[in-house]
Formats: sequence, C-alpha cells, structure tokens
Amino acid sequence: MREWQATLVLDARAELAECPLWSVAEQCLYWIDIAGRRLHRYDPATKLDRVWWVPCEPGCIALADGGGLVAALRDGFYRFYPEQSRLHKLAEAPYDTLDTRFNDGRCDASGRFWAGAMYQPRTSEQAAMFCLEQGTVRPGWGPQDSPEQNFGVKVSNGLAFTADGGALFQSDTPNHVIYRFGFDAATGQVGERSVFARLPVKGEEAVYGGRPDGAAIDMEGCYWSAQYEGGRVLRFSPDGEIIGVVHVPVLRPTMIAFGGADLRTLYITSAREGAAEEELARQPQAGGIFAVRLDVAGRPEPLYRDAPTHKEPS
Repeated sequence: MREWQATLVLDARAELAECPLWSVAEQCLYWIDIAGRRLHRYDPATKLDRVWWVPCEPGCIALADGGGLVAALRDGFYRFYPEQSRLHKLAEAPYDTLDTRFNDGRCDASGRFWAGAMYQPRTSEQAAMFCLEQGTVRPGWGPQDSPEQNFGVKVSNGLAFTADGGALFQSDTPNHVIYRFGFDAATGQVGERSVFARLPVKGEEAVYGGRPDGAAIDMEGCYWSAQYEGGRVLRFSPDGEIIGVVHVPVLRPTMIAFGGADLRTLYITSAREGAAEEELARQPQAGGIFAVRLDVAGRPEPLYRDAPTHKEPS
C-alpha cells in the first residue's frame, strides 16, 4: 500500500473547513467554513487567503461558467461573484431549513450542480440529494424515491462522478458507508445503488480509522475519501480495495481537492468543530488546510451552467 504525509499550508483555524475547489483558470483554491459562514479563496503563490462572509451556512460550492461560483447555502442556491462580493439568489432551499442544511456537493460534466443535504438531528435517514439545473431545482434522490431501497442518508457526503459519466459515489458519514450509483450523464438520471465500501464503526476494531467524509476521483478512476476522526485520507481502487493512505496531522480531515498546475497536489480541509480542548491542545493545526504532492493527477472540476436568460447583475 502506498503512503503519503500531508503538511500544513494554511493555518486557517476554521471551525468546519469543507469543499476545497481548485480553479484551473485562477490557479487558486476556493473553500468554505460552514460553521463560520465564510467563503475563502486561497492563493498558494502569494499565501493570501481572501474571505467573504455569507448570511447562513454554506454547504458546498462549484465553479460557474462565465466566472464566479454557485453556492448552496442553508436557505437556498446562489450565484456568487467574488470580485463584486455579491450573492444572487437562484432558488429557495427545497427542505425545512430548521433541521436541514446543504452539505457536500459538486457539478457533473453536463453542468448540473448536485448538493446533498444534512439532516441535523442525525436520528434517521431523512437527508436527500438535490440538483440545480439551469436555475431550476429538482430532487436528485432520497427517501421519497424508493422506501424499500432506503435511498435516504443521515449526512450526504463524498459526492464524486466517474470520468465516463456512468457512475457516481456518495458517502453517508454517520453510517460509515460509501455507495456507488449508476448514472446517465446525458439526462442526469440516477440508477441503482450498491455498496462500494463499508468502514468499521467505533468498537468494531481495535484501531478506529474514522468515517467517510468528502471525496474526489483521480485520473486513474480511484476514489479518495477523507476519514473524519481518522486523521487520514484513503485511496480506493475502482473495485473498492484500499490501496493508499495519506496521513494528516489532525484528527478531523473533511474533504479533498486535486490542485496545482498539474493537478497533482492534494489539498485537504479539516475541522475544529467537535474537538475537545485536549485534542486542540495536541493538534493546534486543526481547522487548517493541508497538502501533499502525489504521483497521480486529479481532473479539472466541471463548471455550472446557468440558465440562458440569467446574466451577471450589473
């Protein structure tokens, strides 16, 4: 098994850093602090990290065609224009915002923005996936689709699409499981679900390795999954075998992104939220952004495509 060691590149001390997103055009890393209600843009060349505050928790972001971002905040979908520091609301949240918020998400190759939800009580599989397609929101999948298959999850995470558009992955962090779905990239229809990998729950093994959080797929079709509370990122083969591990010097890595000029730098976000004072004393870099150079590249992130009638506000 191949092993790597990640090191700190930005001592952000974020409460819940998530959704790192590499912009090939800008050669920078966008990321969010969900609990801190902030959007960030980190420039590795200058080491500068620009910050924007938003009105409620951002769950995930994606690059948008024509520049800027599309963002899923607790109360809905937005277009965000960094140079103007401006949010433009596209659609309301399709759930009860009192107990649910958006979480992990990304675009598919056809320009649809998929955003998973997080049912915050975490007592049942009531979260779902939603799709923003040219400004219109529709259900992706969830408990309403097929009760006998229990498509719902407690916390939607780890969304990633294969290069050929024939499959996608989703993890349910509290249930320690990663799913694989069939997918039709042309129509955006999601097919049957199967279990790709299950990770041990606390107490099932002598050494607890964390639970699956955010993820990405590399050029070789391998699925990389941050292991929250495990201090590591796992690389899975296309068949679900663990073939590599990145060691992270904090306990709570949250998500990953391939970046750098050659897309061979793996960026890893992390969290302070939920950590006891003793843990933070031992790991003061918690909430930081980490990176490691790899011998395999990732893929550029697809862009969200707006509705033809939508234009940037003047």
